[in-house]
Amino acid sequence: MHFTVRNYQPADFFALWRIDQSCFPPGIAYTRDELYWFIRRKTGFTLVAEGCEQKATSGSAAVVAQAGEERVAGEPGSILGFLVAEGERGQGHVITIDVRSEARGKRIGSALLTRAEEHLRLRSCRTVRLETAVDNVGALGFYKKHGYVVSKLVPRYYSNGLDSLVLEKVLLSSSRSDTLPR
Repeated sequence: MHFTVRNYQPADFFALWRIDQSCFPPGIAYTRDELYWFIRRKTGFTLVAEGCEQKATSGSAAVVAQAGEERVAGEPGSILGFLVAEGERGQGHVITIDVRSEARGKRIGSALLTRAEEHLRLRSCRTVRLETAVDNVGALGFYKKHGYVVSKLVPRYYSNGLDSLVLEKVLLSSSRSDTLPR
């Protein structure tokens, strides 16, 4: 299965909201207004993973990733997942990363997270943080695999009363010239 990672377009909104509703239970999933507010933040950006027919040519601006041989339910042009993040004052924040259940395990989340970290580095963000529910074992494993470490527990973070773990990752060392490409 092939997919591209591209920037959000306003026509994507309802597909993204439906994916968010399917990925998280009530009290953790965003309302339409909340998701819209996060996507529209001036310091933020939204990335979309979209199914495609074939690999892009070497001159293409789209990032194309190939995941295992198995195909997911989703045709070229269908949205498989998305990520919303923001970055300012040296700190990045992944607000949400959502991948359709049938598309999980195909490196879509990894591609979205890697691209977001690249965006945040370009914004001179030294670190990035995110929150996940304490009982979301799959997400915790995913983030730890990508170099995130638990920094604190936030009691009753979610509106349903569930606790959250804050995870962080260093993106840029104190010597910026050591980490940015030349």
